[in-house]
Amino acid sequence: MNRFSLPFALLGLIILGAVSCSKNTDTPSNADTGSTSPTGTYPNISTAFGTTINLNSLANYANQAKPNYIVKDNTGANPITNAKATLGRVLFYDKSLSINNSVSCSSCHKQQFAFGDTALVSSGVVGGLTGRHSMRLVNSRFGTEAKFFWDERAATLELQTTQPIQDHAEMGFSGQAGRGTLATLLTKLQGIGYYNELFKFVYGDITVTEARLQECLAQFIRSIQSFDSKYDAGRAQVNNDNQPFPNFSALENTGKILFLTPPNFDTQGNRISGGLGCNGCHNAPEFDIDPNTRNNGIIGNANAAGIDVTNTRAPSLRDLVNNAGVVNSPMMHTGALKTLQNVIGHYGNITIAPGNNNLDNRLRPNGVGQKLQLTANEVDAVVAFIKTLAGTNVYTDAKWGNPFK
Repeated sequence: MNRFSLPFALLGLIILGAVSCSKNTDTPSNADTGSTSPTGTYPNISTAFGTTINLNSLANYANQAKPNYIVKDNTGANPITNAKATLGRVLFYDKSLSINNSVSCSSCHKQQFAFGDTALVSSGVVGGLTGRHSMRLVNSRFGTEAKFFWDERAATLELQTTQPIQDHAEMGFSGQAGRGTLATLLTKLQGIGYYNELFKFVYGDITVTEARLQECLAQFIRSIQSFDSKYDAGRAQVNNDNQPFPNFSALENTGKILFLTPPNFDTQGNRISGGLGCNGCHNAPEFDIDPNTRNNGIIGNANAAGIDVTNTRAPSLRDLVNNAGVVNSPMMHTGALKTLQNVIGHYGNITIAPGNNNLDNRLRPNGVGQKLQLTANEVDAVVAFIKTLAGTNVYTDAKWGNPFK
């Protein structure tokens, strides 16, 4: 053997080994970056969605613009990525997530109503009904409160997302009366071709788990935002909410101050000066619910007898109405109040009902229900202000729309 043969042979092995070790044979996940890996083909996705879902050109969920005065965020350890939010969008609209393929998340949370429902209670599977009015989902991300459901029983949005799926009346994978469990659903989804391609794209494998469903659904829901309202146009022109907004009418500016300013009460709970104090629970500029808020005096059940004093959460006040001034859905957990005037009237005269041991202290000055002594002009002004919180884009943006259409 030539004296150079062995060293060159060893060098060749080293080079081959280096090349081999540098080659990653695993399919890259797109979850962390939100970007696509090299262009691929996805025949099952193409068949199911046409060009509506394009994994080679993802919609922008992760880097949407928001005003610099919006600072609250309950995202936690699950930041939005384009890939996972795209998968979340498909899950949100897919009726396969119900026991009989008849109901999806979007059946109760409709884009044209700010992801709420016009029904008092929403329809589930096999004649089932939700126990409470379906909460609007707009701007769910932008708040201090991390808990979800009206009664805050889910510690995070992630944990909330799969509970309706397992509710016997809502989506039906309850394990009751001969029905399958969540495990049944996971197996079902793993047998669907477009989910094989989506999960492979996002996670690098086709495995469907509850944690992955929760992660993706929560990212899609948190991506739904609305910051193109008349309020936002005005807020961008001033230093703080207390200044008059140049684009507001006199009535809207009056309503804003009434909303922001706390009331002063006498010993009998009558307002003697100040505003309505709405901002104490619904904090501008996010208009999210204060995490310390307790019951608001509405203690009925939506579709059952008895009382319910556990409801302490509320959605953002943004897009209570659409940009035509029409209420998007009935309000409160019962859906009992149909107009903004009804809502303001409720807070204008709080009655402490028997059995309501959880009424928020801000509604019971000196231990009695507040009486705001509202004038007609004050009601009109606050209604006018709340209508300025309506956006436009959230109702029509295709990235939040139904991909199955």
